[in-house]
Amino acid sequence: MLTGKQKRFLRAQAHHLDPIFQVGKGGVAENMLKQINEALEARELVKISVLQNCEDDKQTVAEQLQVGTNAQIVQIIGHVIVLYKQSNENKTIVLPT
Repeated sequence: MLTGKQKRFLRAQAHHLDPIFQVGKGGVAENMLKQINEALEARELVKISVLQNCEDDKQTVAEQLQVGTNAQIVQIIGHVIVLYKQSNENKTIVLPT
């Protein structure tokens, strides 16, 4: 579980990132979860955009992504979800304690 200080740090790190995935009308699919998992392994921190035509609300989508990727939700702001998962091989983000 992330502390408030760690979430604040990760939000600052994610500010300059662009969303690399979009969740649309089809919702969260298994293939999408696999790709997001690979991106989290490579980057540790990703932004995901929830499109207007998505049938699920952004909170439901965030929970599905969290469970499916075993990542942690850093922030949900507007239609953008920020996820963090520590990489097993190339750890680049050092969280404050």
